[in-house]
Amino acid sequence: MAIVSSSAGSPRPRKEREPNRVVDAARQPGDDLDPAVPASRDDGLRPRCLRDYIGQRELKQVLGIAVKAALGRGDVLDHVLLYGPPGLGKTTMAMVLAEELGVKCRITSAPALERPRDIVGLLVNLQPRELLFIDEIHRLSRVAEELLYPAMEDHRLDLTVGKGSTARTRSLDLPPFTLVGATTRAGALSSPLRDRFGLIQRLEFYGLDDLRSIVERAAGLLALDLTADACAEIALRCRGTPRIANRLLRRVRDVACVRDCSGPIDRLLVDEALTLHRVDGRGLDASDRRLLELLLQSHGGGPAGLDTLAAALGEDPSTLESVVEPYLLQLGFLQRTPRGRVVTAAGRDHLAAA
Repeated sequence: MAIVSSSAGSPRPRKEREPNRVVDAARQPGDDLDPAVPASRDDGLRPRCLRDYIGQRELKQVLGIAVKAALGRGDVLDHVLLYGPPGLGKTTMAMVLAEELGVKCRITSAPALERPRDIVGLLVNLQPRELLFIDEIHRLSRVAEELLYPAMEDHRLDLTVGKGSTARTRSLDLPPFTLVGATTRAGALSSPLRDRFGLIQRLEFYGLDDLRSIVERAAGLLALDLTADACAEIALRCRGTPRIANRLLRRVRDVACVRDCSGPIDRLLVDEALTLHRVDGRGLDASDRRLLELLLQSHGGGPAGLDTLAAALGEDPSTLESVVEPYLLQLGFLQRTPRGRVVTAAGRDHLAAA
């Protein structure tokens, strides 16, 4: 299976994010892994087949049946929409599907498809049964969406040639292909686009057992000797997200290298490495704790409005809402109420114990 990455067009400007939080599930430099290189290198951590893909059991079962059925019929796999929080393996699953189907995976993202010619160039160069992966598909422009409708349904590309009274529509036949779309905001997709996907699947946060297995597998690929307790500690602090687990594992490797650790990496060394990056035992970092502490110390635990908190922390409100708050809400340390944000009893207990 070959991976073809497309960077056509200029990405749209994005909202500012906090720079490189080690526990941010969003993709960061160093996270864009190329599975085409040898697995002994850092960028070979992605699984390449369904058998090696850890976790997401229901998703694997559904897609495994769909792949086997398509291969048995000699047909193209139906279009697939994968949605869920960032860092859970949507891109990886697209690559795995291509591997299982024995076809190329052409990778792009919606912000890179601003102009009609960007999406047209991708579609006309597809080979029969190839897989086209579009990340952040909820950010597709309306023009790009309208070009995709007939391409997805009828394997046809409708182009408008000329302008005004001389304009005419020309149709080009396309080979059968599979579109795999990935999004963190399934509700932001238009209904016509969403309805054209035959398989719509959500990726869930990972449990501790699966995360331990992911850390153990990655450690083996990186030739790191971790004790069972060390693997469990990384799994506990990675927010249920494999991307963060792999990132934390690299930071542990850095400390082990500097300390010239000759024996197995144990839980104490993991704690030292992650404490250095201010990641505590539940995966909270400095930004998470600053928000909870501000609510407790300046607002008596809340409620306090988002804008008030953002101004006091020197953060953009949208960054606070979309980057910092979700994990605190997931843990039950924070609540959103009509009157504002409130620290829960669990959040108070965690800060008191830290």
